[in-house]
Amino acid sequence: MKIKNIIFVALGFFFLGLGVIGIVLPLLPTTPLLLLASYFFVKGSKKFEMWFKGTDIYKKHLDDFVRNRSLTKKKKIMISLFSDSMILITFILTDSMVARVILILVVMYKYYYFIVKIKTA
Repeated sequence: MKIKNIIFVALGFFFLGLGVIGIVLPLLPTTPLLLLASYFFVKGSKKFEMWFKGTDIYKKHLDDFVRNRSLTKKKKIMISLFSDSMILITFILTDSMVARVILILVVMYKYYYFIVKIKTA
């Protein structure tokens, strides 16, 4: 296995771990973290990709999104609350008006994307 593949697989396990923690802690958004894990497993190794797609975690949290491009209302709300809180912290800590405008635009686009582009299951 190449170094690049080992790094991708390691990142896959890192984000898988964070995603599993997110199942228990509502502060961490499970779905995006597991999507990252899936991405890195796909890039790193066919063996780990197949293993990950066979796990109950993948089937419960990602399978519907990957197949139907939809999230439940609860998942959309949890992801939005987490990302909004992270953006709000940055918004409060920065003094730059340009950075604040960019953050507001990011939030607006995020809500557009979640409402228009991702179906609610």
